[in-house]
Amino acid sequence: MKFSAPREALLEPLQAVIGVVERRQTMPVLANVLLHAVEKGALSVTATDLEVELVATVDVQVEKGGEITVPGRKLLDICRALPDGAAVSVTLSGDKVTVRSGRSRFTLSTLPAAEFPTVEDIKAQQRVSLPQAQLRRLIEKTQFSMANQDVRYYLNGLLLEVAGPIVRSVATDGHRLALCELTIDGADSTPQQVIVPRKGVLELQRLIGDGGDCALEIGTNHLRVALGGIRLTSKLIDGRFPDYERVIPRESEAPMMADRLQLADGLNRIRILANEKYKGVRVELKPGSVTVQAHNPEQEEAEEEIEVQYDGASMEIGFNVEYLIAALRALDAESVRLEFRDAASSCLIQDPERRDCKYVVMPMRL
Repeated sequence: MKFSAPREALLEPLQAVIGVVERRQTMPVLANVLLHAVEKGALSVTATDLEVELVATVDVQVEKGGEITVPGRKLLDICRALPDGAAVSVTLSGDKVTVRSGRSRFTLSTLPAAEFPTVEDIKAQQRVSLPQAQLRRLIEKTQFSMANQDVRYYLNGLLLEVAGPIVRSVATDGHRLALCELTIDGADSTPQQVIVPRKGVLELQRLIGDGGDCALEIGTNHLRVALGGIRLTSKLIDGRFPDYERVIPRESEAPMMADRLQLADGLNRIRILANEKYKGVRVELKPGSVTVQAHNPEQEEAEEEIEVQYDGASMEIGFNVEYLIAALRALDAESVRLEFRDAASSCLIQDPERRDCKYVVMPMRL
């Protein structure tokens, strides 16, 4: 195997896949990336941690095709350290790979390509095509509500649901829930739900651009997303996601309307003196205003009164202030609509103009 390319052409695919290269790996080959050069002049760089696989393809000058695995982070660091515009040649001889650029020469150890685990056919049952910007919105509006290392393993990921023309993402950690949906053309009418693990969701969020389309392939055990010259394949979580529709409260007869940034800023100030462990605040609703209070074990207090549009019954409810702020930040509108039914019910937060994103925060006892 022998190929050459400008430094930047090698750097781009390596940076795209390096996120899944294991630092502390159970298998030595997982610290490597698979380089596959084909005679037509293309190089594919593959990395995997057995849960998520990333493949990036780039055009290079190939003198001799072949495939081998080399230490991923070392090759990336070499390319980063070379000067801009440098020409790089990579040659495999025996069980070593030599990287040359100008007067620099680096010899890297290798492992056979046959040892590298790859996912070929995911047996796709459904294919969906949509703009990358729409997929980015689905992820960004919901991923922050995913659980992290919860024993209920099915919460440590993002539910992706395709039902006719509707594509929906849902995340919950058991204390809050985020939902975002969009309508696309030409989707398969067969409803399907899959749970994408946290690592796959965060890698996908990192790679998605703002332009162009992406293709989703959903199999029984894997999700595959093609983003231009990059392909992500993620294992799916085998579990049953909670019935999220039961969690979303009905809209109340007397919603609270507020300036989104003003409310978020007020909660941000109150958060300073909230209990560091529980982050609980008391929300007191009265016609025309809402008062938010926080206390902590050091006997410190914070109180803020915010002017809102509300003409319902007075009530006091406890909430995790971090969850309220995260939901408010996820919305784009100038104003926000909050639904409170009673002191023991969840709060529903959404944009008053468009209802494609919904956020539910459960109350907490103070």
